[in-house]
Order: sequence, then structure tokens, then C-alpha cells
Amino acid sequence: MKNFPTLEEIRIAHQRIQPFIHKTPIMSSEAINQMAGCEIFFKCENFQKVGAFKARGAANAVVKLTEEQKKNGVATHSSGNHAAALARAATVAGIKSYIVMPSSAPEIKKKAVKSYGGEIIECEPNLIARETTLNTVVEKTGATFIPPYDYFDVIEGQATCALEMWEEGIDFHTIMAPVGGGGLLGGTALTTKYISPITKVIGAEPEGADDAFRSFQSKKLIPMQGPNTIADGLLTSLGKLNFEIILDHVDDILTVNDEEIIAAMRLIYERMKIVIEPSCAVPLAALLKNKEHFKGQKVGIILSGGNVDLEKLPF
Repeated sequence: MKNFPTLEEIRIAHQRIQPFIHKTPIMSSEAINQMAGCEIFFKCENFQKVGAFKARGAANAVVKLTEEQKKNGVATHSSGNHAAALARAATVAGIKSYIVMPSSAPEIKKKAVKSYGGEIIECEPNLIARETTLNTVVEKTGATFIPPYDYFDVIEGQATCALEMWEEGIDFHTIMAPVGGGGLLGGTALTTKYISPITKVIGAEPEGADDAFRSFQSKKLIPMQGPNTIADGLLTSLGKLNFEIILDHVDDILTVNDEEIIAAMRLIYERMKIVIEPSCAVPLAALLKNKEHFKGQKVGIILSGGNVDLEKLPF
């Protein structure tokens, strides 16, 4: 498999990040199973450190740094969960973190980064500003840039989530994950196809940010222009490395609209009594929209995170 992380490397990564992460539970709901016509196992990364699966990739990337690199700390640009995850992983490892965040990032996300010990450098809310500000920070500090998703050490860390699912001894017919930058879907696909090549891996994406779906269909990477969806964690364009993994190992990508995302999000709040962010509800929304594909199956769904702004609940 090209030079993608191997199963052995994913297992070593899982051991490596133990001090940094929770082993999150798998939950299910009789009521949701009845509605869906299949058995769903929700992997609750909304209970993960920093409230999202991103804790895994950030921790793996930080622990793999050389002693020399650690001296100057780490840097990234992110408006969301990767920012908090990297700040926390750096603080736990006793090193500095510089986080470039757009001025428009939610206050709750900025507070999280500060509380985990990250130093925030604000920039204009566009990709060019984020990248130029980051380059300046890296030049000035000598920090190592840890990208949010298009980076093998990060993908390897995200792949440990599916590894924990397989360790539960459930014979999944299908595993589903949301897709934005593709680190979680890419990592999930690698782990799953190594362990059970016959299990289907399906990505789920909002219609208002469907670059992964269009790229997957056309077999060439199409960047996202002007995304518009309530699923704020999935606004980013699919990464190059993840696109390669997805082309090789993902069986399908399904899309849903914002109304369907909100309905699935509400269903999880009502039936499971847990807090999830909109991005997290996208796979369940896709399953409910395409029930006939999943009839009678055992389906694993990764609930990617729970960092929702409670002032702005969509219901």
C-alpha cells in the first residue's frame, strides 16, 4: 500500500499515544436501530480529550518529534479541533505551541486553545492569510508545522480510532466516518481494510461542502470553493494524501443536506442523551437517507466530536 502507514505502525501509534487519549466507549440505541433497520455501533469520540478524535493525530505527531524539534515547539493553522488538540498535546509533552487562528474563529474554540496552553496568533479569515502567517511564525520560532490532516503522522494517529473499534470483536459489515480534510476517513479506511478487507468503508459529507464526493466520483482532486453548511468541522478541502488513500480504500461517499444533518443531530441528542457537533451527525444522516443499503447490517459510525456552541444549537 504505497508508503501509507502499515497496520503495525498504527498499532505502535496506538501504544504511543496512550498517555494522551481516552479509550472512548461504543454506544448503541435500540430506538435508532429500529428506525434505521440495522444495528449501529457509535464510537463516541465526542468523549475524547479536547472533545474530538483530533486528539489522536495531534498526540501521535507530537510524540514522534525528535528532541531537537521539540526544543522549538510546534505550530499549525486551524480554526477548530486540531488547534485545541495540538495545543494540549504540546503542553502534555512539555513543549510550546503556536496556533494561527482566523479572527472569525468561534470564541469557544479560542478559549479552548488558550486553556490548553497554546499561543494564539490571529490572522485574516482566509487560507492565504493563514498560510503566510504560519510561515512567518515558523521562520521566527523554528517550530515544526503539524498540518491538521494531510500528514502521515496525523493520519496514523486518527487510524487508531478504528483500531479500537475492531478490538471490540464486532464483525462490522460497514464503517462510516465524516469527511472534511479526510484524516479520519483515510485512517479509518487503512485500519479497516488491513483487518477486514470485505468490510465496506463509507464517507459522509454535507452537500454544501461536497469536494470529497466530487473528487471521488471524478477520480481527480477538486478543491472546495465557498463551502456552505452547518457542519463547520467539514468546511475544509480534502487533503492530497487522504485523497490517495480514499481512492484506494473507500467504497463510497454519500452526501446529505443541512436539514438531514440537523434531524440526525437532534435524534442523537434525544435518544442517546449525548452532545455532538453537527459534523458528527453527518454519517447517521447519510445512513438514514440510504437505509436500503444498510438493511440488517452491523454498522460502525464514528461520532467525531462534541465541540458544539450551545448558544447556537440548530433546534
